[in-house]
Amino acid sequence: MTGANASGAKGGRDARPAMERIIGFMALLHDARRRGAPGVPAEVLARSAGWQDAKDPITAVNRDLNYLRGLGWRIENISAKGLPAVFTMRSVDNRLKLALTPAQQSALRRAVLLADRADLADQLDLPADATPQPLAATLSLDDDPTLTRVVAAVRTKSRLRFRYNGSDRLVHPVSLRTQQGTWYLRAVEDGAEVVKRFVVSRMSEVDADAPGTAVAVDDTEPESLHPLAWEVDEPAEVVLRSPTEYADDVRRWLGAPQSVAEDGGETVLTYRVTHRAAMRARIHQLGTRVRVDRPSDFRDELLAELATMAGE
Repeated sequence: MTGANASGAKGGRDARPAMERIIGFMALLHDARRRGAPGVPAEVLARSAGWQDAKDPITAVNRDLNYLRGLGWRIENISAKGLPAVFTMRSVDNRLKLALTPAQQSALRRAVLLADRADLADQLDLPADATPQPLAATLSLDDDPTLTRVVAAVRTKSRLRFRYNGSDRLVHPVSLRTQQGTWYLRAVEDGAEVVKRFVVSRMSEVDADAPGTAVAVDDTEPESLHPLAWEVDEPAEVVLRSPTEYADDVRRWLGAPQSVAEDGGETVLTYRVTHRAAMRARIHQLGTRVRVDRPSDFRDELLAELATMAGE
C-alpha cells in the first residue's frame, strides 16, 4: 500500500525525519509567538532541518510549511517583497468558515466583541475586512441603550439595578447571551444564590453601580441549552392534557413533567414553567396533540399568539 505522508514522503519510506522537521518548525514558530518575536527567519528553519547547505533550502522549508497549512495552521511570510522570508504562525479553526453561514459568522463576531477577546478573533481567523477594529471598541447594539448598559455592567463587573415584571431588582451579573435574537442576562439577585435569566428587552430604568461592585458568583453548574430550563419568568404550574396515544410526543418535546395522571383516555401532565415564551413555542409545535388545562392566563397568552399569527 502506498500513499503520501508528511511533506510528500511516499509509503514505504521512513516518515520519521519529515515529522521531526515539521514538529521542529512548529516548536520554533510557537516559541517565537510566545516570546512576542515578529517571526522566525527562513534560514533559521532551514538550519534546524539541516538544510543550510542544500541547493534550495527555502523551497524545502516551504514544502513542509505547506503541509502544516493544509492541517489548518495559518503560516505567513511577514517580510516585505524582496527581503529574506520571516515566517509567523497561529492556529486557527478553518471549519468555521465552511460550517457557518454569513449571518452566523456575523453573530460570532458580535460574540467576540461582547467578550472583548481579541485573542478569540485571532484564534478563529476572522477576516480582516469583517472583524471590527479595534476588537475592544464599543459593540454596535443597534442603538439599544438598555443592552449597552447591561453589556458594560457585565464587562466591568458592576451591580445592576432595574425594573422587571413590576419589581425593582438589584443583581450581580454573571454572563450575557443571545438566543434567536433575544438577549438574556444571567445574574444573581442581591442576597440570593440561584442564577436567573432576565430578558434584557423587558428591563426598564436600568442603572449600573460602580465597576467591581458585583460579587463573584460560584457558577459551577453547566448552563442548560434547553430554554425550558431557563429561569426567565416567575415559576408557574402549567397543567396540560393530551390524548394518551400522544403523551409520549408531549414528553419528548417538553421533557419530564412534575407529575402524570390518567383521566378517561387522556394523560394529564403538570410542568413547572420558568420560561413562558419557550413553553408556548413548544406547545404550538405540538398542535392538537395537547391542550392547556390551566392556568387561564397562560392559556390566554397562547390564544393571543395564535390570533396574531392568524392576522386577527
